[in-house]
Amino acid sequence: MANLLENVTNSIWHAFSALQTEKTGNVMKSKLKVLTANIGTLLDLYGVEKGLEHFRSTPSLNFHHYKYYLLKEAFSSLPDSLSLPSLRQFESRIDEVCLLICKKNFVQRSNPILPDQCVFRIFRVFCMLADLVPEPKNKDVYQVVLHSSEVALVASQLVTSLGLEWNANSFAELSNNTMGFRFSTMLTILETKKFTGVEEDGLVEVVTDLCHTFVDDVIKKGVLLKRGYLLPTMREYWCVLQPMQLVYYKNQEQRDQCGCIQLDAHCWVDSSPSRLMLHTNERCFEFSAYDHKTRLQWLSALQLAIAQSGDSIGYQRQLAQRRRRQRDADLEERRRRSSLMHDMGAQLQAEKMARVAAELQAQEIKEVKEKEIEMLGTRLEEETQAKRDEEIVRNLQARVLREEWEKREELEQLQEEQRLMLEEERRLRLEFEEKQREKELQLQEAQRRLKELEAERERLDMELKGAKDKIYFGDQSNTGKVQDKFFCFANNCMLGWCLLLIDVH
Repeated sequence: MANLLENVTNSIWHAFSALQTEKTGNVMKSKLKVLTANIGTLLDLYGVEKGLEHFRSTPSLNFHHYKYYLLKEAFSSLPDSLSLPSLRQFESRIDEVCLLICKKNFVQRSNPILPDQCVFRIFRVFCMLADLVPEPKNKDVYQVVLHSSEVALVASQLVTSLGLEWNANSFAELSNNTMGFRFSTMLTILETKKFTGVEEDGLVEVVTDLCHTFVDDVIKKGVLLKRGYLLPTMREYWCVLQPMQLVYYKNQEQRDQCGCIQLDAHCWVDSSPSRLMLHTNERCFEFSAYDHKTRLQWLSALQLAIAQSGDSIGYQRQLAQRRRRQRDADLEERRRRSSLMHDMGAQLQAEKMARVAAELQAQEIKEVKEKEIEMLGTRLEEETQAKRDEEIVRNLQARVLREEWEKREELEQLQEEQRLMLEEERRLRLEFEEKQREKELQLQEAQRRLKELEAERERLDMELKGAKDKIYFGDQSNTGKVQDKFFCFANNCMLGWCLLLIDVH
């Protein structure tokens, strides 16, 4: 896993540097086998060191090549889904192995005050905050240094935790000529300048708290009252808060763990004037503090822990990266300003020389300038008149524009009226067409009825003819009656046909 290798790179470099016989930046492969085998054993890998003989054709490796070998042969076999606690366990074991290899470089120091366990914890903090940088003269040779601001951060926390006063000015004078410290230098400064006359128990306690804060991401420690689940009484516990969990113990020694509350992004915390309510996926936990200030501090710390619970990188490591990026940005800004000042100095010198040359030509230019001033006065008057003319033209254009706008509005209004008239004409035309269709239907109906009447008339003509034949040989009185009926029927048909034609037209 690349994250794990990146986190332990500085501690591995210390072990790699301790195996160097000469300051060339290279270590023999035979010496690197022991370190590689130990790292592989910690990662549950065996035989990792066997591939060193076939890696590259040189008998020795520089740190860049050795780191690449570890990435491909050892750390790449780890799953990418390792949890943050598992990463911390691997980091702790690898740091311990690396310190055992390079410990001889730190044991032989003058006036040792810190015990070995404190040296190991400060070593872990140093490796987490330090930077791996190449040597100015040889880019293949690296060194691990901790920036002076980070050293001041660590030292000030240690000094203030011991109840002593931190003198920032004194440390600034000490680190004025350097940008960073190696671990041995930092250790010497702490023991000779800060920890003189301090009891060992106090040193162990403050160094342990420092390691918990920076390495284990302990956000806050302290006493809280917790309500029980079965017995609803408030009991006092020593609580340790980290981004992923809240662990509570019986006492400050942190030996007897009473419980652990897992924190994730789905948790939240709210408070009332007398208590803290921590809501998790399991249930709601109720806590209480002895005073209002402590309750607010725990509320803020719990909110921060929940916000950082989903990150795969430690909280303090993120803060260190932010500070590193800020330092790089500040350094780049200082370089830019320095370059700007250098450019400004060169520009100022050039301007001085140009001023001397200008003074020599000033007398000759003076007369030319006077003539130019006269010409400029004339041009100014012309430009003033031109501006006045331009203003007049602009006003005329504005008036024409307004008139055009009014005409446009009238035209739009006229178009709207024409549209309405067109719609009305279209509606009337549709009504006329509808009436015309109705008239045509009535005309067709009248024609149909006329045809029926003509057919009826023809039938009656036939009947009349038959009746005439009968009358010719029959009674003459009956003949007159039949003729009267026929004429009456024909008159009725003609009258109906005329009425239909009148209705249609």
